[in-house]
Amino acid sequence: MNWKPLALPLCLTALTLAGCASKYVEPGQYSGFLKDYSGLEEHESPSGAPVLRWILPDVNVRRFTSVYIEPSQLYPRPKPTEKIPASTLQGITQYYDQALQTRFSKVLPLANGRGPGVLVVRPAITAVSASTKGLQPYEVIPIALIAAGVSTATGIRDQETSLATEAVFFDGGNGQVVAEVVRKGAGADLENSGQVMQARDARALLDGWASDMVKSFQALEGQ
Repeated sequence: MNWKPLALPLCLTALTLAGCASKYVEPGQYSGFLKDYSGLEEHESPSGAPVLRWILPDVNVRRFTSVYIEPSQLYPRPKPTEKIPASTLQGITQYYDQALQTRFSKVLPLANGRGPGVLVVRPAITAVSASTKGLQPYEVIPIALIAAGVSTATGIRDQETSLATEAVFFDGGNGQVVAEVVRKGAGADLENSGQVMQARDARALLDGWASDMVKSFQALEGQ
């Protein structure tokens, strides 16, 4: 058998897999939730995870006396599947809201809406996916939010879950954007391709994201 015709496809597959392993959300995977991505820079979160972020130069966060967490969005509109149903997607956003409120309330009183002195947090879940562990996912963090599953003969293998988030932080009094963040991470593994992803599989990841946001705010407050 002549393997030469297969050489290029195999190389392209290897490059694709390497790209999927990127620690950061790639520009081609931005959802459009943020108005401007040009200022994002690679950083390390307080927990040591890779994150893309932009912070307003010389921002004085001590002017904020309370915080309002807007209900997190699924952006763009999701396409639920049997693997990741609408109930799971809804549960993920509900838990994300809870995690953000719980952690931010430890450093600032929670506000009921926008206003002077209010830091507004506008979060979104921009991708959710599930794929066979060790194999290239059918789709990973596409531009449009997708719940993607892999149906193969390797269904007995563990399934990896992943999510991406984008968030904007702005002054509730004048609307000035003070920070933006884009990041992705892994949820809990599923036992096989037949297991349905549930919101609880993302809880540890969402808790970590919320914790990092609050610690980043505290770091700015201490400057």
